[in-house]
Amino acid sequence: MEYYNYIKSLHLIFVITWFAGLFYIPRLFIYHIEADEKPSPEREILTSQLKLMTKRLWNIITWPSAILAIFTAVLLLLIMPGWLQQGWMHVKLLFVLLLIIYHLKTHQMYKQLQRDEIRYTSRFMRIWNEGSTIILFAVIFLVILRSSLNWIFGLTGLFVLMILIMLGIKLYKSIRDKNPDA
Repeated sequence: MEYYNYIKSLHLIFVITWFAGLFYIPRLFIYHIEADEKPSPEREILTSQLKLMTKRLWNIITWPSAILAIFTAVLLLLIMPGWLQQGWMHVKLLFVLLLIIYHLKTHQMYKQLQRDEIRYTSRFMRIWNEGSTIILFAVIFLVILRSSLNWIFGLTGLFVLMILIMLGIKLYKSIRDKNPDA
């Protein structure tokens, strides 16, 4: 059973690096979208560099981490099949499914920006950037608290977190509107 701890350790490492990629890539998308508004040649120089950075982050870190996190998760469930009988695991797997959908939608955005197709505003991307944060909070609380999680408090906490994130984005926008260099 000692190999269980090695697999669990690897799973946590891959989850952390997957989330690192998911946290950073929308930020690069924001810079790319904003660079598209710059005059030439600054626009071309910035977008070229941002496309390269995004490509490396997405293909070298984020995708491999996602695949390895899912693979090690499956191994853990094969070792501990009893978890699949527990309610907290069902909810966690629902959030993991949401994370995979989030990842795939982010991949679609990545492909569009690699083709210089700007379909979203930088404000939308700032909001999009928080999706993985909300999922991370939900999964961490589910895993740590498991069956002791009070669903009403948990859902209320997630709702409050989303409100705080939106208020933070709105505050940042007002500060940035007053001082464009912020």
